[in-house]
Amino acid sequence: MSQTIRKILVPTDFSAVAVNALDHAITLAQHSEAEVFLLHVVGKQSDVEDARKQLDAIIGNASSKAGSVRLNKLVRVGSIYEDIGDAAAEIDASLIVMGTHGMRGMQFLTGSRALRVITSSPVPFIVVQERSIKANGYDSIVVPLDLHKETRQKLTMVADMAKYFNSKVHLITPRENDEFLHKQLVNHIKFANQYLDERGIAHDATIADEDSGDFVKAVVRHAVKLDADLIAIMNLAQGNIFGVLGVPYEQEVLTNEAHIPVMCMNPRETTVGGGWTMQG
Repeated sequence: MSQTIRKILVPTDFSAVAVNALDHAITLAQHSEAEVFLLHVVGKQSDVEDARKQLDAIIGNASSKAGSVRLNKLVRVGSIYEDIGDAAAEIDASLIVMGTHGMRGMQFLTGSRALRVITSSPVPFIVVQERSIKANGYDSIVVPLDLHKETRQKLTMVADMAKYFNSKVHLITPRENDEFLHKQLVNHIKFANQYLDERGIAHDATIADEDSGDFVKAVVRHAVKLDADLIAIMNLAQGNIFGVLGVPYEQEVLTNEAHIPVMCMNPRETTVGGGWTMQG
């Protein structure tokens, strides 16, 4: 993973959950030799200097935890909805780690505009709430596999994470009674098992009691049962993370009540080396 994650962008509104997002980013950076860029967006030019001072204070407080990780600050004038993506492109970010305040009082993820920040970005996101990251990172990763072939692509980045943190990957699929759909899911599980086996990554697979209609709830329940550290999902077409399931389910998983961080990736048109790769 040290060859793929080089720069991590952390948008901040100076809240406690944004500081927690920075903690996640620092731990990731320590395992990947990446540097971290802290971004704050202000509405007018006259607020820039004050924002820089606040970022300096946050960086100062985080320096002991960061150790050798380089912490940088970015201040932009504009809109948080547009400038996250612009800043990520500007610094060539490999990953964005962003805090959210849950279903109520959300700032970065309020409304469909904010969700489009995630769904339109070519850069993977990790969305965190109040839950802290362990010192050794993400030990347990839940990976939903549905009927979309694109969901296989996320296995590349999941494998990177699992290799570096020595994680166990927990695959989960919906239960489908239709024979054709069931065979598709079985093929996805076989592919994932082989992919992870070849890379020496510990894993297991579970078929949920629920079908595709209730799959999001099944995924979150399974993650809670396992006390998982991360849920990895693939954004599909039309800004709709779970494909056919609709927008309300996006917020349900991203802002799950168990506060489990969620890694969200967009499918790529092409694959490299048999799988999706993150550009560093």
